[in-house]
Amino acid sequence: MEKSLIIPKSKEVATAAIRMAITADREEEKLLQKQYRGQEMRTAAVDFGGEALSALAKMIERSVIAAKREGVIHESHAEEGAVAGATHEVMSQVMSRFAGLNVGGKIGIARQGEHICVAVFFGIGMIHLDDVAIGVAHRAVAISD
Repeated sequence: MEKSLIIPKSKEVATAAIRMAITADREEEKLLQKQYRGQEMRTAAVDFGGEALSALAKMIERSVIAAKREGVIHESHAEEGAVAGATHEVMSQVMSRFAGLNVGGKIGIARQGEHICVAVFFGIGMIHLDDVAIGVAHRAVAISD
C-alpha cells in the first residue's frame, strides 16, 4: 500500500511567503496574489532598505501595514502581533550576518486560515561583494469571524 504525502498548510504558506519575497516587481507580485487568492490564501509584499540595525523597526512596521493593506490580517492586536513577531524572528535569524551593513530587499507575507508566514529576502551590501540571505518565520493565530 502506497502512502500519500501530506503537505502541512504551514509549508504551503511558507512557500507562498518566500515566493512573494523574491518577486522581481509589482507586476509579478500582483500576478502571484491573484494565483494565491484562488487557493484561498492572502499575500502581501513590501520593499525595504537602509542600515540594518536602524531599519529593524521600520521593517516590522512596513510588514504589519502591508499585511493589513492587502487583507492578510485584520486590525487586531493578535494578528498584528503575529506579523510583527514573525518579522522580528526573521531578523534575529540573520542579524549576525549584516550588523552594521546596508541591507535592502523584500518582505513577503502569506496567510491561509490560522497560518501566517513572513519571509524576508535580504541583499547585503559589502563594497562590491554583495551577499544575500533569506529568513522565514511562522505564527498561528485564531481564525477570526
